[in-house]
Amino acid sequence: MFFFFGGWSVWNPAQFEPFARHFAGLGCVAICADYRVSSRHKTAPADAVRDAKSAVRYVREHAKEWGADPNRIVAAGGSAGGHLAACTALVPGLLDEKGTKDADAAPNALVLFNPVLDTSAAGFGGAKRGDELKPISPQHHVREKLPPVLVLHGTADATVPFKQVETFAKAMKDAGNVCEVEAFEGRGHGFFNHPDFRKGAKPDDYEACVKRATKFLEEQKLLPARPPQK
Repeated sequence: MFFFFGGWSVWNPAQFEPFARHFAGLGCVAICADYRVSSRHKTAPADAVRDAKSAVRYVREHAKEWGADPNRIVAAGGSAGGHLAACTALVPGLLDEKGTKDADAAPNALVLFNPVLDTSAAGFGGAKRGDELKPISPQHHVREKLPPVLVLHGTADATVPFKQVETFAKAMKDAGNVCEVEAFEGRGHGFFNHPDFRKGAKPDDYEACVKRATKFLEEQKLLPARPPQK
């Protein structure tokens, strides 16, 4: 399931349709999730995290109805959407449904495209917000026994500096988790997009991202897709 980018402010779930079609072609149930954004709903980033967690919980609850395995959910996203995907696995709480546990809303793997991983005063937006968003900062909730993660990130990203990803990956590995980083030399923010979505995007970068994500999920035994066991 994919979460679109936009700084928790703007809206376009169609961003990851090309990726979704690719994985649907491999037999997966592919979902482009929606969530509340400030420009349309006057909401805060924490509300978007709540929505992302509700989406994962809903998918897990209904997976078997769709021919999917509730224990083989992959959350993916770009930029702020990557932050939301990461939060579903790392950030505790923010669960809207009564009786829901963190595990109900946590995916089994993460594929993150130039994600926002540090929302503290030292990270994304910290100059304006200070530590306001630190409670939903994935970097500050790293611990052991987290799902495997792949991060695809441009080394020339001026929006989310590559150093942020390196810091996150080190913390994840120090905690005993799988965290792979695929560095795209000289690429900036949003490099992974399909040209049909972002004019000027490079088809080769999109194809490289799809190929690397597919390989990672194969290595994690999440591909090839298979129906749930009865």
